[in-house]
Amino acid sequence: MIYTFDDIVISGFSAVTAAGNGIEAVLELLRSGRDALSPVPDDVPGGNGQRWGKALGFKASDFMPPLKARKLDRCSQFAVGASGLALKDAGIDPKEIIPERIGIALGCGFGGVANSAEFLGGYFKGGVEGLAPVLFPNTVSNAPASNASIEHGLKGPNVTLVQRFCSAESAFVMACRFIAEGRADVMLTGGADDLTPLMITGFDATGQLRRYAACFGEGSGILVLESAAHAARRNAPVKATVETVAAIGLFPAGHERDGADRLFSGAEQCDLISLSGIVGDAPPLMERVGGRAVTDIAPVLGRSLAMGGTAMATLLASLKPGHQGLHLAASPEGPYYAIRFTGGATKASDPRDPGKV
Repeated sequence: MIYTFDDIVISGFSAVTAAGNGIEAVLELLRSGRDALSPVPDDVPGGNGQRWGKALGFKASDFMPPLKARKLDRCSQFAVGASGLALKDAGIDPKEIIPERIGIALGCGFGGVANSAEFLGGYFKGGVEGLAPVLFPNTVSNAPASNASIEHGLKGPNVTLVQRFCSAESAFVMACRFIAEGRADVMLTGGADDLTPLMITGFDATGQLRRYAACFGEGSGILVLESAAHAARRNAPVKATVETVAAIGLFPAGHERDGADRLFSGAEQCDLISLSGIVGDAPPLMERVGGRAVTDIAPVLGRSLAMGGTAMATLLASLKPGHQGLHLAASPEGPYYAIRFTGGATKASDPRDPGKV
């Protein structure tokens, strides 16, 4: 399936990662040739010899009052922080926009796992009396998107998608559709995930730690999407435009190269490619990447199910005006995504009034 968009722009983006707060921290890390990974503590079952990308420098109190931060799970804190930074980058004050016209579509993998474990642990240890009601709202994967919308006053569409390593990309497509269908003027989208020792132990128990969960990371990457008309009305700078999204559910055995050809259709001249998920483990895709310029944040920040938001933000921050960028994402059993952008750094124009800037 191929979606074509001609009136959606990106006016802002940011991230909270193991590198620090903001996309510039990620770019500096990539330029340095270093990484932000640290050893998994020895007392974590299954973590011996592993490394992970913990956002050790993140302080929720930098983004919200401490008492409010204490009520949120760590994944929600990431989403609130990254959303605020992205809105600031876009020059948007949600209070100046009709609340029902700005929403959020977020990808999430393991948000709520830590709170779920603590909540259920109370029940197993003390029965019903051992349950802590304050934990329950943050035991679900849609808590980060919901808490971000509450904190920033977003009353438009609010959805969360969990689709393994392509969670953020699936959320991106839905955010674009909300704008294209006229259901929102502005959408925040991307991904959020946090790391817990329980995850490492779980992946180890299922035999997937070293294949899919090695060097896992945490954080949140958020993009601000707008209709071109809305961005033009507020005279907003455009960081990039969304061109097409190609998606394939899976590569049928024996037709892997046909699938790769479909994903790369129209993107032959791309100037920069970003990778997310397990693209590196998909030979047909890597063959098409060839010797093109590539940015891959996984080796420096760690991989997560919702890392696509940070990967796309990093791509856009590296993309020169007028240049073509391609974001590739893949999960072990599918789906596969190819999202094409054009670098911006211009003022938005209303497609309904070509003479208006």
